[in-house]
Amino acid sequence: MPQRKRTVTLMSGKRKAKFEEDLFPFNSLPVDCQLHVLSFLSEVDKCSAALVCSSWSCLVRSGKLWRVADFSRRGAFHMGQEGLLVSNREFERWKAWVHNYTHHLISRGASLLTLRASFDLGDQYNKWGDLLSHLLESVHCRDLTHLDLNWTFTLLEPLDLRLHSSSSSSSHQDSITKMDQVSNFQVLLSKLTSSCPRISKMRVHFDWSETSVSLLTQFQYLRVLELKYFWVFKGVNPGTLQNLTKSLPNLKSLTLHVLVPLRNLGISYTLESLSLEFLDVSQSRGLVFSCLNLPALRELRAKKVVRGFTLDRRTRLRIQSRWPCLYQVLREGTPKLQALNNERLLPNWKEQSYSELTSILQQSCYCLQHLDSWLW
Repeated sequence: MPQRKRTVTLMSGKRKAKFEEDLFPFNSLPVDCQLHVLSFLSEVDKCSAALVCSSWSCLVRSGKLWRVADFSRRGAFHMGQEGLLVSNREFERWKAWVHNYTHHLISRGASLLTLRASFDLGDQYNKWGDLLSHLLESVHCRDLTHLDLNWTFTLLEPLDLRLHSSSSSSSHQDSITKMDQVSNFQVLLSKLTSSCPRISKMRVHFDWSETSVSLLTQFQYLRVLELKYFWVFKGVNPGTLQNLTKSLPNLKSLTLHVLVPLRNLGISYTLESLSLEFLDVSQSRGLVFSCLNLPALRELRAKKVVRGFTLDRRTRLRIQSRWPCLYQVLREGTPKLQALNNERLLPNWKEQSYSELTSILQQSCYCLQHLDSWLW
């Protein structure tokens, strides 16, 4: 009887397992399908799913489920808040999370498609650049396509309230910090060129040095590029900007945040690209185009920004006389342009201007006709 009872119990258990399998035949799916289903879970839910059974635990350890490395998260309490003043304890807790998260991705053999991070690469104490380099060396990132990197600012880092002995020493220290940031950014960018050559979407702060531009042009798969401010006192060489756009054959969308220093007022720029379809320079200041060779461009966003200083009439006319009207530049260099500052252009805009187009040009053109003010 005991043996028979045990047999009946085993058969009952098998029937129950079979019944559960019929109701939810997840394990019967191909492995790729199972991974696809689990990919919709959040990172926390994936870790919870690993506790369900041994087969799920094996699935969750697959690098294909860990496609995103997102170091830009601040936690629920800090979401959407800028300029946070946090305690050292909060920062140390966040820093511990960063290191644990990095170990987590490495231990699971992550196969990254997206990397988001905000770290001050000039930080000689925490060495965030080394952490990112270690991550890239330890996971599969050959297929990385999306990079969103702020290398000038570390999230949740307490403000340094120590007072410098003088303004000159403060300025000197700022210069050293900027140099360290640029140097470490270039080291990381060089590593990315060899480890992640297929990046197609990039959003970074940029220093516009010849070295950085040369490294950036090696990303031949780039389709979407956004270059943000790095240092307001750092100018952009016209030849450097022209070389960048010419050297990226697959670039479709370009967003530039460029602030032309006052000492460079009067300089104008040339852009050349056979592939570019979208150009946004609305966040730039003092960026004036003398020539555009963009045969595929369909949309342009540009905004004239008052700089907040005055010029005498002679100086202003001398500077403005160097610049052609944006309307003429667009007519000659953007034959397929369809939208300007979110406004649809009429089919015959190149043959004849009209009132709506004139209004748009007054918001975006620096020529004598569209900018008649002493205040810049």
